[in-house]
Amino acid sequence: MTTGPWDPRPVTGRGRLRASDADREHVIETLKDAFVQGMLAKDEFDVRAEQALTSRTYAELSAITHDIAAPQPLPKLAKAPARKPVNKKALAWTACAIVLLPALSAAFFTYYGGFLVLFLFAFIGLTVTTAPDQHGS
Repeated sequence: MTTGPWDPRPVTGRGRLRASDADREHVIETLKDAFVQGMLAKDEFDVRAEQALTSRTYAELSAITHDIAAPQPLPKLAKAPARKPVNKKALAWTACAIVLLPALSAAFFTYYGGFLVLFLFAFIGLTVTTAPDQHGS
């Protein structure tokens, strides 16, 4: 569908009316579309674009595009299926589990790292055993 007063169909009653700059630009856009779709050669596109820029009436503009059908829009490509979102918490816990075991074993086998691991275990043990009673006695 075209917009504006210019229409690529043959001119009937308004052929002697003056064309505006916007009408000329619209014709050039139509020529560009036809060139991209392979309906015009480069030389033919250049000649017709020059004619469009120098034309004064709707009849002259219509003569430039009389053999070009209104270009059809390119078909829309099918959308790729949406990917399932990643659970970032699960990803973080998995990364920690993978990294934790080698890090703890490396720390345990170094001189000061062993003390750090033992201190960590002691802290966790104390925290768990001295937790307030949840049942409310």
